[in-house]
Amino acid sequence: MDPSLHLAALPLWLSAPLIVGLPAVAAMLGSYWIRRWVTAERLMTNNEVAGFKFATVGVIYAVMLGFAVIVVWEKFRDADTAVTQEAGAIVAVYRLAEGMQGNAGAAVRDKLTAYAKSAIDDDWPAMARGHMSSRATHALNDLYTAVISGASGDKASSPVISEVFYQLDLITQARRARAVLAGGVVPGVVWLVLSLGALFTIAFTFFFGTRNARAQVLMTGLLSALILMGLLVIVSIDHPFTGSVSVRPEALLEVLKEFGGG
Repeated sequence: MDPSLHLAALPLWLSAPLIVGLPAVAAMLGSYWIRRWVTAERLMTNNEVAGFKFATVGVIYAVMLGFAVIVVWEKFRDADTAVTQEAGAIVAVYRLAEGMQGNAGAAVRDKLTAYAKSAIDDDWPAMARGHMSSRATHALNDLYTAVISGASGDKASSPVISEVFYQLDLITQARRARAVLAGGVVPGVVWLVLSLGALFTIAFTFFFGTRNARAQVLMTGLLSALILMGLLVIVSIDHPFTGSVSVRPEALLEVLKEFGGG
């Protein structure tokens, strides 16, 4: 399990102190330690030059952090949309199955209900760990088999069969989208840049000096907390199906209730 997935799996009451609280306190202690060993007068001589450089560093890091937050939020919304589209396609197949002749429609409905249950019971716990469930894959394969078997001997309702296959393809695409997004959006190199960028930006505050040491330590802590809260947001929603802030299978649960199998 990669570190970001492990952190995302933690409850917010635990991940927030680990990602925001402890590092912010460490930054405040670092600022306090610097003030104990370096006088305010010596630090104040750096204010003009360090302030110009800090503005440049701060803008660069703010752009990177903001871009990462926007990207993971968009992917989080994509995950929610994929689940909604999958639920809609399942309902469509369930209703279209009425137009299939013989026992084919009943067989398709049974396999469709089994797939929806497996997606909830097997896929969601697996996606929380960053992968997909083989049981849900087998359930989807069984659904395809039922549709193909019904289509082979059903020539009279070919338009219905065509639409069933189209909706079944949408189900497959939505599940594939879930599989891709479950593994996380932010690459490891981006996590490295964001982490080092936060460290460098916070460390830059140690080069400034004010006559009021408490005010300087407090400002360092507030700035650190603000930066780290941005990282907390990214960690929390980078894996859309993991942790307290995640996409839930409510849309599929509503579908099962509609089928009478919830």
